[in-house]
Amino acid sequence: MASTASSIAPRIKSGVAPLRAGEGTSFLLRRLHSLSGIVPIGAFLLEHFISNAEAFKGPIAYGKQVEFLNSLPGVFLLELFFIWIPILYHGLYGVYIWYRGDTNVADYPWTGNWLYTSQRWTGIIALIYMVQHTYYLRFTGVHLATHPMQSFAKVQAEFQNPWMVAFYSIGIIAASWHFSYGLWLFAAKWGITIGERARHRFGYICLALALGLILLGGISMRGFFKTPPQPLDTSSGSENIVMR
Repeated sequence: MASTASSIAPRIKSGVAPLRAGEGTSFLLRRLHSLSGIVPIGAFLLEHFISNAEAFKGPIAYGKQVEFLNSLPGVFLLELFFIWIPILYHGLYGVYIWYRGDTNVADYPWTGNWLYTSQRWTGIIALIYMVQHTYYLRFTGVHLATHPMQSFAKVQAEFQNPWMVAFYSIGIIAASWHFSYGLWLFAAKWGITIGERARHRFGYICLALALGLILLGGISMRGFFKTPPQPLDTSSGSENIVMR
């Protein structure tokens, strides 16, 4: 009598396929992309959030923080090699990854797929936010490098537009989530969190970090709203600004 062999369908684990070693140049570029998102871009993001929180203390404290950052030795080279070049690489290669990737959350609505999709879109939103934010504060209006005490009034003037308030709020949320989940991915891909239990626990830490950054960004914005409108000297020049 012929026996029938029962076939057992292989179990497919939910989530995104891990990054495999031995993928040549693509592997190295992705690793560099992952690393640059933490150091130095992640460190810069944390510093930026902390510095902007000085706005809650008022215009003088915020202006002094801008003045201090601009007085750092070799500030131009520091920004060029530790901020702008890494951000340029991380942003452009991130767009390339986003363009080449496929979204399949409709077919496979797993948590990992939703997180992967959110990471892609928050990265694009954060990049757009960063470009607008940098252009407005560095290349338009008052020259903040030579007039740091005008920095509070300049940001406050932009917040007179409700659409810009919404834009800043979305940008803060996107940047906070993108960095925090990126930190989780970094720890998993670089072998820092080994095993499902370690990754699960670290996920809660990264979630708390994202919520903390969003709260800190909200506190910064609150500082501009609770302070009476500050006079903005539009005759201070429109040269390129060294401070964000």
